[in-house]
Amino acid sequence: MPVQVSRAAFALVLLVTNPALAADAFVSNEKGNTVSVIDVESMRLIKTIPVGQRPRGIIVSPDQKTVYVALGDDDKIETIDVKLLAVTGEFDAGRDPERIAISPDGKTLYATNEDSNFLTFFNLEGRERLGGARLGVEPEGLAVSPDGKLVVATTETTSMAHFVDADRRKILANVLVDTRPRMAAFTPDGKEAWVSTEVGGTVCIIDAQSHAIVDRVRFEVPGLRAENVEPVGINITDDGRLAFVSLGPANRVAVVDVKSRRVLKYLLVGQRVWHAAFTPDQKLLLTANGVSNDVSVIDVAALKVLKSIQVGQSPWDLVIPGPAKP
Repeated sequence: MPVQVSRAAFALVLLVTNPALAADAFVSNEKGNTVSVIDVESMRLIKTIPVGQRPRGIIVSPDQKTVYVALGDDDKIETIDVKLLAVTGEFDAGRDPERIAISPDGKTLYATNEDSNFLTFFNLEGRERLGGARLGVEPEGLAVSPDGKLVVATTETTSMAHFVDADRRKILANVLVDTRPRMAAFTPDGKEAWVSTEVGGTVCIIDAQSHAIVDRVRFEVPGLRAENVEPVGINITDDGRLAFVSLGPANRVAVVDVKSRRVLKYLLVGQRVWHAAFTPDQKLLLTANGVSNDVSVIDVAALKVLKSIQVGQSPWDLVIPGPAKP
């Protein structure tokens, strides 16, 4: 008698056996002081790497060989070799680095320093501090435009998105957004910067040239109070069609049509979802769920949660290296 396989199970088998998905996800565990490594093909935890105190922001170099993780309580950034799955070095990052980003050419690393209200620029090759820009109070979110000319940093207490000229390290505009902005992301064409506001409960959409707020996305999750819907992470597909917004204690990821600004669906994930990352082929989106200590796996095409994977204590952010970028 043939074995009956559900459509969901069959879809999962196809996903995990697809060689294009072969990659490792690196997850920063804020309270565990570790980075969890997930093999995406088998969807299982394969290693736990001890790091310094309070790892949060995590990013991969454009050549996909090195993962950088910001250690807020150590005032450092550590480097992890993607192949060795081991810490290979560290450098001083200023006071309480929270989020980090790298320029498209791989030459400059940016860090928001939460305690010193500063955006710091580093020469990545020599790991030398180049200076930076004074920001508002409690910097967090960070995004680099696709052409590398602009850096946007958000400040939680000041409720601003600061647009910074990457070459001159000079602030071009301070944009007042809704209360407590957490994350920023550029659309692939670089024309818009999307900024999540945790207390405001919105995503403010800012024209990258005029620095004017041109629209807002609002969220209404059935059965939840508005104050429990707190937008944080933003991930926009490479084709610019969909945005996935992590809604914190709402335990949902909102799927937003970028063009119409309309919320298409709410996906139930783990508890207290912070940030997320696409696999290199963008078939899957993995979310870091800070209270349930797990990672949820979302099928991007089907807009469906496939499974969860237990990681370390208080996962905060994650990155998934892929083929080297041209």
